[in-house]
Amino acid sequence: MEETTTTTTTKRVLLFPFMAQGHLIPFSQLAHLISLRNNHSVTLVNTPSNILTLRSILPSSSTVRLSSLPFNPSDHGLPPGQESTDSLPFHLFFPLFLSTESLRPAFTRFVSDALSSDPTSPLSIIADPFLGWTVDVAKDLGVFHAFFLTSGAWGSAVFLSLWTHHPLPWSDSDDLALPNRPNVRLRRSQVTPLLLHGDDDDNPEFAFFHRQIAQFCKSDGVIVNTAEGFERSGVEFLKEESGGMPVWAVGPLLRVPSTPLSDDTHIGWLAGHPPASVLYVSFGSMNTISASQMVELAMGLEASGTAFVWVIRPPIGFDFKVGFREEWLPEGFEERMREQNRGVLIHGWAPQMEILSHASTGAFLSHCGWNSVLESLCNGVPIVGWPIAGEQFYNSTMMVEEIGVCVEIARGNGNESVVCREDVERIVRSVMMGGEGEEMRRKAREVGEVLRAAVGEGGASVRAMDDFLRTALSTMAGKD
Repeated sequence: MEETTTTTTTKRVLLFPFMAQGHLIPFSQLAHLISLRNNHSVTLVNTPSNILTLRSILPSSSTVRLSSLPFNPSDHGLPPGQESTDSLPFHLFFPLFLSTESLRPAFTRFVSDALSSDPTSPLSIIADPFLGWTVDVAKDLGVFHAFFLTSGAWGSAVFLSLWTHHPLPWSDSDDLALPNRPNVRLRRSQVTPLLLHGDDDDNPEFAFFHRQIAQFCKSDGVIVNTAEGFERSGVEFLKEESGGMPVWAVGPLLRVPSTPLSDDTHIGWLAGHPPASVLYVSFGSMNTISASQMVELAMGLEASGTAFVWVIRPPIGFDFKVGFREEWLPEGFEERMREQNRGVLIHGWAPQMEILSHASTGAFLSHCGWNSVLESLCNGVPIVGWPIAGEQFYNSTMMVEEIGVCVEIARGNGNESVVCREDVERIVRSVMMGGEGEEMRRKAREVGEVLRAAVGEGGASVRAMDDFLRTALSTMAGKD
């Protein structure tokens, strides 16, 4: 986005993301872009460990300030120094979510002190929806508040609708029409177990998320990491579900790739393959599949004859930090793929943006997390969807049914989803070697052009960002 000159009054913006990589990255991008606007002082607030992460994400030239709130993980049953989902086993995710409510007193003091130190400079809060209590802090202190959705508009709207209308009116059939959108139908396999079986009277996890959802429509507006030209119907749906609140589509907000890794082993391996011939496989930083699903996926990939790069982690039930065991894959699989120059398995971190932007990458087998969706489509790479949780199911459905840049290969993980190698082989072959894949790549390239134009000079997302900042400033001026 281009720098925009507004007024000479200093405007202060505080951003507070949830503690997960998929939230920290887009929040840091949003903070940096706002800081490029003249006379905007921007501060990212978080716990000490996540402040270090944010510092590593932000460009070295960034003027965004970082401020930590006191937080002791052991007070919440978390290991010392572990303050993010990216460093925790799955069973500790909910204690981390619950711990965020303990940050309210410190955050209130931080905002109050900021107001007292400079009462003439307008101040706004942009917070994560998982931190719903920030709305009350803003209201109590007379501060403009907006939520920033790091997910897409359509998926967020469906998710909001499901929570708002809980309990869900299931019939004897396996599908459900959204109460206020009868043309939108979902299957049980697309709804998180918490929404299917949760009860706010006896389920602490359900109660926590219900509290956050209840706060959503109390905010002054919603910023969403999408482009209106890409998700026009999703933006309108989100406006309806949020009770008519303003919605600003300011995306895509993506982490800028590092210096091209021409000498990186994996990028060098890609360079040895023809254009659009390699399938990239990754389930994101927080997700994985079961051991049995892992075997079926591996066997299907091998049978398909397609070259692939697979970012692989231990299956469900195992700590991501433990070593990977050969027993979780077919016997001799990794060695065979390496010897045949057919596949690369990356254990740990991978340069995803560099891989997706490489000419040899022809499709992305993804969990359909929103950051991955945007990174893939911005590079014109279609998606083989394997949604696992949350709004990922609705992201996949939208891309399959509305945009035509995705085909779903499986849904869910563990016992809730049976995956067979024959289906993997058939779908991968179709996408990588058939006419269906060529058509998906054509549509993905068109979507990529729309997304890039939105954040280019004078683009729709640039204008939406400016409108948001004007609205926040004028609202605060009216309260003075």
